[in-house]
Amino acid sequence: MLGDELRRQRESRGYTLEQAARVLRASISKVSRVELGVSPAKPRDVHDLADFYRLSREERAEIEQLLAQATQADLYDLYADVTPRYLVRLIRLEQQAKEVCVWDPRVVPGLLQTPAYARAMVEAADLGLSSTEVGRTVDLRLGRQRELNARKPRFEALIDELVLYRLRGSIEDMIEQIDHLLQAPDHYKVRIVSPEAPTSPSPVVHLKLVDGAHQEVAYVENLNSAIYVTKKPGLDRYRQLLTRVRDLAMDRKESIEALKKARKHWESKLAAVSSEH
Repeated sequence: MLGDELRRQRESRGYTLEQAARVLRASISKVSRVELGVSPAKPRDVHDLADFYRLSREERAEIEQLLAQATQADLYDLYADVTPRYLVRLIRLEQQAKEVCVWDPRVVPGLLQTPAYARAMVEAADLGLSSTEVGRTVDLRLGRQRELNARKPRFEALIDELVLYRLRGSIEDMIEQIDHLLQAPDHYKVRIVSPEAPTSPSPVVHLKLVDGAHQEVAYVENLNSAIYVTKKPGLDRYRQLLTRVRDLAMDRKESIEALKKARKHWESKLAAVSSEH
């Protein structure tokens, strides 16, 4: 469907396969394979063609939706062996979300993890995975991040400040992770919550959806399972939980200062280790 739409937009504007290929700096056969659905379309190529075709806002929205569906299918196909069944529905929901809010008092949320931090987290879970499976699990997490970045829903992460001081991987990995949070894109809101704030110890993901049978869903993950809450009483309870955490969270300026303070902490640790050697 994505290939058909790209072909229709190209032909309706009178462009040839050769012209589209020049935009992508690719061969004519590659563009043809993408339009026929034989080869997967890379998000960057789709965005470059959308710019070249000067698509309207409505046309771009349709293309983005088809792209999300196509890449979502690719994720299932590529990582089915390391995707827990309970996680499949969350990945689908992320592709329909217009707003995502995550509260996690334990770790940096997966959708904001760097590769090194994600690997440390997967290894710490001690699930008996091989090195290859660990790498594929990390790749799956990064794939979800890329898809979310392509769609640009409103994303809010509420992170306990203690998480910034809990070593995951190496000291260098922690510095890299904090830098990643400091450099989060504009459509991401990262807010830090003081450990002194009386918050709930339960992590939760709340999603507001573009369409579907349910307009909002709360996701609560346990060690080897997850609960999806769609009924009003449960949703009200988790919505109130997140509202309380938001009310207690630092504002943007305070959050940036908290992140910088944590970065200095790890920098001093790194300097101390270096001086010992």
